[in-house]
Amino acid sequence: MKRKVAIQGIAGSYHDIAARKYFDKDEVETIPCDTFDGVIQTIKKDPSIMGLMAIENTIAGSLLQNHELIRESDFSIIGEYKLRISHSLVALPGTKLEEVTEVNSHPIALMQCTDFLKTLPNAKVVEKEDTAGSAKWIAEQQLKGHAAICGKLAAEIYGMEVLAEGIETNKRNFTRFLAIADRWTADEMLKNTTKNKASLVFALPHSVGSLSKILTILSFYDMNLSKIQSLPIIGREWEYQFYINLTFNDYTRYRQALDAIRPLTKDFKILGEYEEGRQSL
Repeated sequence: MKRKVAIQGIAGSYHDIAARKYFDKDEVETIPCDTFDGVIQTIKKDPSIMGLMAIENTIAGSLLQNHELIRESDFSIIGEYKLRISHSLVALPGTKLEEVTEVNSHPIALMQCTDFLKTLPNAKVVEKEDTAGSAKWIAEQQLKGHAAICGKLAAEIYGMEVLAEGIETNKRNFTRFLAIADRWTADEMLKNTTKNKASLVFALPHSVGSLSKILTILSFYDMNLSKIQSLPIIGREWEYQFYINLTFNDYTRYRQALDAIRPLTKDFKILGEYEEGRQSL
Protein backbone atom coordinates (compact mmCIF):
# COMPACT_ATOMS: atom_id res chain seq x y z
CA MET A 1 0.00 0.00 0.00
CA LYS A 2 1.24 3.49 -0.86
CA ARG A 3 1.27 6.06 1.95
CA LYS A 4 1.57 9.78 1.40
CA VAL A 5 3.30 11.36 4.39
CA ALA A 6 3.84 15.09 4.89
CA ILE A 7 7.15 15.95 6.56
CA GLN A 8 9.09 19.06 7.49
CA GLY A 9 12.21 19.02 5.33
CA ILE A 10 13.25 17.44 2.06
CA ALA A 11 14.22 13.99 0.78
CA GLY A 12 17.03 12.56 2.88
CA SER A 13 16.12 14.52 6.02
CA TYR A 14 15.70 12.75 9.35
CA HIS A 15 11.93 13.22 9.03
CA ASP A 16 12.15 11.37 5.70
CA ILE A 17 14.13 8.54 7.32
CA ALA A 18 11.69 8.30 10.25
CA ALA A 19 8.65 8.24 7.92
CA ARG A 20 10.09 5.30 5.99
CA LYS A 21 10.98 3.48 9.21
CA TYR A 22 7.54 4.02 10.74
CA PHE A 23 5.61 2.94 7.62
CA ASP A 24 8.13 0.21 6.80
CA LYS A 25 5.46 -2.21 5.56
CA ASP A 26 4.20 0.28 2.95
CA GLU A 27 5.55 2.15 -0.04
CA VAL A 28 6.09 5.72 1.19
CA GLU A 29 5.87 8.96 -0.77
CA THR A 30 7.01 11.86 1.40
CA ILE A 31 5.62 15.33 0.77
CA PRO A 32 8.21 17.95 1.74
CA CYS A 33 7.03 21.02 3.67
CA ASP A 34 9.03 24.09 4.65
CA THR A 35 7.55 24.31 8.15
CA PHE A 36 5.72 22.16 10.70
CA ASP A 37 2.63 24.30 10.18
CA GLY A 38 2.96 23.42 6.49
CA VAL A 39 2.60 19.75 7.47
CA ILE A 40 -0.67 20.54 9.27
CA GLN A 41 -2.01 22.58 6.34
CA THR A 42 -1.12 19.82 3.86
CA ILE A 43 -3.19 17.28 5.81
CA LYS A 44 -6.10 19.72 6.10
CA LYS A 45 -6.16 20.10 2.31
CA ASP A 46 -6.06 16.33 1.75
CA PRO A 47 -7.14 14.20 4.76
CA SER A 48 -5.83 11.03 3.07
CA ILE A 49 -2.31 12.33 3.73
CA MET A 50 -0.67 11.53 7.06
CA GLY A 51 2.03 13.54 8.80
CA LEU A 52 5.16 12.87 10.79
CA MET A 53 6.47 15.49 13.21
CA ALA A 54 9.42 15.52 15.60
CA ILE A 55 8.24 16.16 19.16
CA GLU A 56 11.36 15.75 21.32
CA ASN A 57 15.05 14.94 21.24
CA THR A 58 16.99 13.30 24.05
CA ILE A 59 19.62 16.07 23.91
CA ALA A 60 17.89 19.20 22.62
CA GLY A 61 14.60 18.61 24.49
CA SER A 62 11.01 19.21 23.36
CA LEU A 63 9.79 21.03 20.28
CA LEU A 64 7.27 23.10 22.19
CA GLN A 65 5.54 24.62 19.17
CA ASN A 66 4.68 21.17 17.83
CA HIS A 67 2.70 20.30 20.96
CA GLU A 68 0.51 23.32 20.30
CA LEU A 69 0.21 22.68 16.55
CA ILE A 70 -1.10 19.17 17.15
CA ARG A 71 -3.55 20.33 19.85
CA GLU A 72 -4.93 23.14 17.71
CA SER A 73 -5.16 21.01 14.55
CA ASP A 74 -7.69 18.55 16.03
CA PHE A 75 -5.76 15.70 14.39
CA SER A 76 -5.05 12.43 16.18
CA ILE A 77 -1.71 10.93 17.08
CA ILE A 78 -1.71 7.41 15.62
CA GLY A 79 1.77 6.27 16.63
CA GLU A 80 5.37 7.15 17.30
CA TYR A 81 8.88 6.23 16.21
CA LYS A 82 12.13 6.84 18.10
CA LEU A 83 14.97 7.33 15.63
CA ARG A 84 18.62 7.24 16.63
CA ILE A 85 20.24 10.27 15.07
CA SER A 86 23.60 9.41 13.51
CA HIS A 87 25.31 12.31 11.78
CA SER A 88 27.78 12.10 8.90
CA LEU A 89 30.08 14.67 7.35
CA VAL A 90 29.57 14.66 3.58
CA ALA A 91 31.10 16.60 0.70
CA LEU A 92 31.55 16.52 -3.06
CA PRO A 93 33.15 13.29 -4.33
CA GLY A 94 36.93 13.39 -4.16
CA THR A 95 37.05 15.86 -1.26
CA LYS A 96 39.56 15.06 1.49
CA LEU A 97 38.81 15.81 5.13
CA GLU A 98 41.72 18.26 5.42
CA GLU A 99 40.34 20.22 2.43
CA VAL A 100 37.12 21.17 4.23
CA THR A 101 36.99 24.94 4.86
CA GLU A 102 33.30 25.34 5.73
CA VAL A 103 30.75 23.08 7.43
CA ASN A 104 27.03 23.72 6.88
CA SER A 105 24.04 22.25 8.72
CA HIS A 106 21.07 22.90 10.97
CA PRO A 107 22.16 24.56 14.26
CA ILE A 108 21.01 21.61 16.38
CA ALA A 109 23.01 19.16 14.25
CA LEU A 110 26.07 21.41 14.57
CA MET A 111 25.58 21.57 18.33
CA GLN A 112 25.39 17.77 18.52
CA CYS A 113 28.75 17.40 16.74
CA THR A 114 30.83 19.96 18.65
CA ASP A 115 33.59 17.51 19.65
CA PHE A 116 34.12 16.39 16.06
CA LEU A 117 34.07 19.96 14.75
CA LYS A 118 36.95 20.81 17.11
CA THR A 119 39.08 18.41 15.06
CA LEU A 120 38.57 20.69 12.03
CA PRO A 121 40.25 23.90 13.24
CA ASN A 122 40.48 25.39 9.74
CA ALA A 123 36.78 24.91 8.94
CA LYS A 124 34.27 27.70 9.44
CA VAL A 125 30.90 26.56 10.85
CA VAL A 126 27.87 28.16 9.16
CA GLU A 127 24.27 27.48 10.20
CA LYS A 128 21.69 26.54 7.56
CA GLU A 129 17.98 25.73 7.73
CA ASP A 130 18.23 22.00 7.13
CA THR A 131 20.63 19.05 7.34
CA ALA A 132 19.70 17.36 4.06
CA GLY A 133 19.12 20.79 2.52
CA SER A 134 22.75 21.66 3.20
CA ALA A 135 23.92 18.57 1.32
CA LYS A 136 21.59 19.34 -1.59
CA TRP A 137 22.80 22.96 -1.76
CA ILE A 138 26.46 21.96 -1.83
CA ALA A 139 25.78 19.37 -4.54
CA GLU A 140 23.74 21.72 -6.72
CA GLN A 141 26.22 24.59 -6.40
CA GLN A 142 29.26 22.26 -6.65
CA LEU A 143 30.83 24.02 -3.66
CA LYS A 144 34.36 22.69 -3.24
CA GLY A 145 35.68 22.84 0.30
CA HIS A 146 32.17 22.83 1.76
CA ALA A 147 30.83 19.92 3.80
CA ALA A 148 27.42 19.21 5.30
CA ILE A 149 26.41 17.40 8.47
CA CYS A 150 23.42 15.18 7.67
CA GLY A 151 22.28 11.57 7.50
CA LYS A 152 23.82 9.01 5.13
CA LEU A 153 20.58 8.84 3.16
CA ALA A 154 21.01 12.48 2.10
CA ALA A 155 24.53 11.68 0.88
CA GLU A 156 23.15 8.85 -1.26
CA ILE A 157 20.32 10.93 -2.71
CA TYR A 158 22.46 13.96 -3.62
CA GLY A 159 25.57 12.09 -4.79
CA MET A 160 27.83 13.18 -1.96
CA GLU A 161 30.79 11.34 -0.45
CA VAL A 162 30.81 10.44 3.24
CA LEU A 163 34.02 11.75 4.81
CA ALA A 164 33.19 10.67 8.37
CA GLU A 165 30.20 8.99 10.00
CA GLY A 166 28.93 8.64 13.54
CA ILE A 167 30.33 12.09 14.34
CA GLU A 168 27.69 13.00 16.95
CA THR A 169 29.17 13.62 20.40
CA ASN A 170 26.51 11.65 22.28
CA LYS A 171 25.81 8.30 20.65
CA ARG A 172 22.52 7.93 22.58
CA ASN A 173 20.94 10.69 20.54
CA PHE A 174 17.30 9.92 19.72
CA THR A 175 14.46 11.95 18.27
CA ARG A 176 10.88 10.92 18.93
CA PHE A 177 8.51 11.44 16.02
CA LEU A 178 4.71 11.41 16.16
CA ALA A 179 2.58 10.10 13.30
CA ILE A 180 -0.59 12.17 12.95
CA ALA A 181 -3.72 11.92 10.84
CA ASP A 182 -7.18 13.36 10.33
CA ARG A 183 -9.50 11.84 12.97
CA TRP A 184 -11.52 9.85 10.42
CA THR A 185 -8.36 8.41 8.90
CA ALA A 186 -6.94 7.75 12.36
CA ASP A 187 -10.02 5.81 13.49
CA GLU A 188 -9.77 3.61 10.40
CA MET A 189 -6.04 2.96 10.85
CA LEU A 190 -6.29 2.17 14.56
CA LYS A 191 -9.07 -0.41 14.26
CA ASN A 192 -8.10 -3.69 15.93
CA THR A 193 -4.70 -2.37 17.02
CA THR A 194 -3.02 -2.50 20.41
CA LYS A 195 -3.35 0.67 22.48
CA ASN A 196 -1.03 0.97 25.46
CA LYS A 197 0.00 4.61 25.30
CA ALA A 198 -1.88 7.91 25.31
CA SER A 199 -1.07 11.58 24.81
CA LEU A 200 -3.30 14.00 26.73
CA VAL A 201 -3.49 17.74 27.28
CA PHE A 202 -5.37 19.73 29.92
CA ALA A 203 -5.22 22.98 31.86
CA LEU A 204 -5.21 23.32 35.64
CA PRO A 205 -6.22 26.21 37.90
CA HIS A 206 -3.51 28.17 39.71
CA SER A 207 -4.31 26.65 43.09
CA VAL A 208 -2.47 24.64 45.74
CA GLY A 209 -2.14 20.95 44.92
CA SER A 210 -3.95 21.00 41.55
CA LEU A 211 -1.23 19.06 39.74
CA SER A 212 -0.44 16.87 42.73
CA LYS A 213 -4.06 15.63 42.82
CA ILE A 214 -3.87 14.59 39.16
CA LEU A 215 -0.60 12.71 39.67
CA THR A 216 -1.94 10.93 42.76
CA ILE A 217 -4.99 9.70 40.85
CA LEU A 218 -2.90 8.49 37.91
CA SER A 219 -0.64 6.59 40.30
CA PHE A 220 -3.65 5.00 42.01
CA TYR A 221 -4.85 3.63 38.65
CA ASP A 222 -1.36 2.26 37.83
CA MET A 223 -0.69 4.71 35.02
CA ASN A 224 2.97 5.19 34.11
CA LEU A 225 3.59 8.89 33.49
CA SER A 226 6.37 8.79 30.89
CA LYS A 227 6.41 12.52 30.12
CA ILE A 228 4.97 15.79 31.39
CA GLN A 229 5.45 19.13 29.65
CA SER A 230 3.93 22.44 30.70
CA LEU A 231 3.30 25.48 28.51
CA PRO A 232 1.92 28.83 29.73
CA ILE A 233 -1.56 29.78 28.53
CA ILE A 234 -1.34 33.16 26.81
CA GLY A 235 -3.70 35.67 28.42
CA ARG A 236 -4.26 33.58 31.56
CA GLU A 237 -1.47 34.49 33.95
CA TRP A 238 0.06 31.58 35.90
CA GLU A 239 -2.15 28.98 34.27
CA TYR A 240 -0.60 26.23 32.19
CA GLN A 241 -1.42 23.58 29.63
CA PHE A 242 -0.01 20.23 30.67
CA TYR A 243 0.94 17.74 27.96
CA ILE A 244 1.37 14.24 29.36
CA ASN A 245 2.15 10.79 28.00
CA LEU A 246 0.83 7.71 29.78
CA THR A 247 1.63 4.06 29.25
CA PHE A 248 -0.60 1.34 30.65
CA ASN A 249 -1.32 -2.38 30.55
CA ASP A 250 -5.07 -2.25 31.25
CA TYR A 251 -7.17 -0.12 28.91
CA THR A 252 -10.20 -0.23 31.25
CA ARG A 253 -8.13 1.11 34.16
CA TYR A 254 -6.78 3.81 31.86
CA ARG A 255 -10.30 4.97 30.96
CA GLN A 256 -11.28 4.93 34.64
CA ALA A 257 -8.26 7.13 35.39
CA LEU A 258 -9.39 9.63 32.74
CA ASP A 259 -12.90 9.72 34.20
CA ALA A 260 -11.39 10.47 37.61
CA ILE A 261 -9.13 13.34 36.54
CA ARG A 262 -11.38 14.99 33.96
CA PRO A 263 -13.55 16.92 36.50
CA LEU A 264 -10.39 18.43 38.03
CA THR A 265 -9.13 19.87 34.74
CA LYS A 266 -10.07 22.41 32.09
CA ASP A 267 -9.92 21.99 28.31
CA PHE A 268 -9.22 18.26 28.64
CA LYS A 269 -8.36 16.57 25.34
CA ILE A 270 -7.11 13.16 24.23
CA LEU A 271 -4.55 13.81 21.49
CA GLY A 272 -4.15 10.15 20.69
CA GLU A 273 -4.29 6.55 21.92
CA TYR A 274 -1.84 4.23 20.20
CA GLU A 275 0.76 1.51 20.55
CA GLU A 276 4.06 2.45 22.16
CA GLY A 277 6.54 2.99 19.37
CA ARG A 278 9.61 1.13 18.24
CA GLN A 279 13.11 2.48 18.72
CA SER A 280 15.88 2.18 16.14
CA LEU A 281 19.19 0.62 17.19
